[in-house]
Amino acid sequence: MSLGNQSAKKCHALLPTAGAGSRLGGDLPKQFQELAGRPMLAYALEAFMQSPLVDSIWVGVSPGFIDNPILKSLVKGSKPIHFLPTGGPTRQETVRNTLAAQLKSGISPDDWILVHDAARPGITPVLIEKLITAVQDSDAGGLLAVPLADTLKQADLDSVIAGNIPHIVKTIPRKHLWQAQTPQMFGLKELHSALEDAIRLEADVTDEASAMELTGVKPLLIEGATRNFKVTHSADWDLMQLLLNSDHQ
Repeated sequence: MSLGNQSAKKCHALLPTAGAGSRLGGDLPKQFQELAGRPMLAYALEAFMQSPLVDSIWVGVSPGFIDNPILKSLVKGSKPIHFLPTGGPTRQETVRNTLAAQLKSGISPDDWILVHDAARPGITPVLIEKLITAVQDSDAGGLLAVPLADTLKQADLDSVIAGNIPHIVKTIPRKHLWQAQTPQMFGLKELHSALEDAIRLEADVTDEASAMELTGVKPLLIEGATRNFKVTHSADWDLMQLLLNSDHQ
């Protein structure tokens, strides 16, 4: 396929939002809890809405949440945004189900899909454009990631399993290690097939890139930004709240 045809592919955002966010706590799943005055999901949606290279936005929602009025409050802007009851018991199944719905909708199977964690509200249109520009002429796809800055220590597994204070087994060189972020950008048909196979084989895949890697693909690593961290624990929540408040000062 020529580079011109590659670049002509459209880009669509996909946000899986069916998780419970139990580690953070609260009455609502964390992606719908109010963060710096807005539901956390709103920040990622706004970033994709403001990205001129993104044609449409698709959100995989738990079927039991699809009629929640919070979702209606998030539909702002002129870009098509679709909330679908495609949430499954795992992230992989939610993404797979939403990809299947995209294929049935008539989107070209060759188009690019950017899968993004709703719990990464620090994403910006600049980072999205950086990823698309770097990846759109490749065959491998790619993802935002940051080179690892901290020294890594491997703990003894027996202590970890027993719940004891672990000992260091060895220090792992970090020079070639990166911390994966999202969006992760792959072809619609290829990603759907990769996730179908991974789920069928019960493979240990924790993101879209790992599913693609099982097919032999070597995705590109595009340097992201520290602000695009994932909100998992209460300390993450507090730090992100400071960041988002500072953005609007």
